[in-house]
Amino acid sequence: MIEYYSFGQMLVDGQEYGKDLMILPNGEIVSPWWRKTGHELILPDLEIIVTAKPNILVIGTGSSGLMRPKPGLISTLESMGTKTTVLPTKQAVNEYNSLIGTEGKLAACFHLTC
Repeated sequence: MIEYYSFGQMLVDGQEYGKDLMILPNGEIVSPWWRKTGHELILPDLEIIVTAKPNILVIGTGSSGLMRPKPGLISTLESMGTKTTVLPTKQAVNEYNSLIGTEGKLAACFHLTC
């Protein structure tokens, strides 16, 4: 469970993170999480998540939503069987927490700053 999010900081299961991160369906956290083009999210940036084959993915786009999925990315993920929600990070944290314990394999990735 994500216990806390503030610009540049996130507390997950008692562990504090100061870099962007991914949460895999098995609960493993990958941090830092870097994207190839900074604020544009492309499929190769999600390789670890795609390999885990979640059926639910929550994407946090930053405090002000500056990180954006490349056009077509969401439809590609959904065609692979991954229902995807894209929200500014604060709202994405709430969405992720609300989905914990629901049916399916849940994954997330969060941009913690801008």
